[in-house]
Amino acid sequence: MLRLEGVNTYYGRIQALRDVSLTVAEGEIVAVIGPNGAGKTTLMNTISALAPARSGTIAFDGQAIAGLSPERIVRLGISQVPERRQIFGSMTVQENLILGAYHRYRRDGRQQIERDLEFVFEIFPRLKDRVKQKAGTLSGGEQQMLALGRAWMAKPRLLMMDEPSLGLAPLLVKEIFRVSGELRDRGTTILRVEQNARAALELADRAYVMESGRVVLEGTASTLASDARVQTAFLGRTGE
Repeated sequence: MLRLEGVNTYYGRIQALRDVSLTVAEGEIVAVIGPNGAGKTTLMNTISALAPARSGTIAFDGQAIAGLSPERIVRLGISQVPERRQIFGSMTVQENLILGAYHRYRRDGRQQIERDLEFVFEIFPRLKDRVKQKAGTLSGGEQQMLALGRAWMAKPRLLMMDEPSLGLAPLLVKEIFRVSGELRDRGTTILRVEQNARAALELADRAYVMESGRVVLEGTASTLASDARVQTAFLGRTGE
C-alpha cells in the first residue's frame, strides 16, 4: 500500500531523513521505534507532505505522492494523528470530529458521516459524554482519543499515529492500543510511531528501528523483540 525508497528530507541545511526505505502492506500494523531525534516524526510528516522530501520516492497504491499537497494526500486515503494531538481547543468535541470529515460531505453525505461519528463514540464512550465540551478543557488522555477519532473521521485507508501513547497513564495507553487493534480489524492499515517499544512490538505485525534519520533494523515484530540490540536499547533487557 505504501512504499518509500531512498527518501531524504531536510530542515534547511540539516538532513533529518537519510535514504529511508519502508513499506506498509494493506491490513498491517507497522511500528516505527527509535530514540528521540531519530527522525520518526519527520518520517510521518514527510509522508503527509508537511515536511516535503527533497529526493527519493513515496508511492501510495502505486501512485507517486511526493510533491502533492497535504490536503490531496488526505483525500487519497492517508490520515495522520499528529504528535501532541494538535486539536482545536476552542471548538467542541463534536466540531473537532466533524472537521475531520470535512472533505467527505459531498462524496459520502451527512447520514454516513453521522454513522461514523457514532462509531467514534462507540469506541471512545468518554467523548460521547463530552460531545458539547470545549476540546481544550479535556484531559490529556481524552484529547488523544479526540485526535485519533478526528483522524479516523477522514475514513483513511492508512492511519498514521505519531506517539499516541506519549504522556498517558498506563490504563489510557492500554485503551489506545486496544482501539488500534480494533481499527485494524475493521480494515484500517496503521503505521505507528512509538517510544513505547514493548507495547508497539506486541501489537505490530512488522517494525522498523530508526536512529539518526536512518532505518537501522527491520523485520517482523517478534523477530525484532528478540533481537539483542533492540532488547538492550528499547526493552530494558541486558541479554543475560
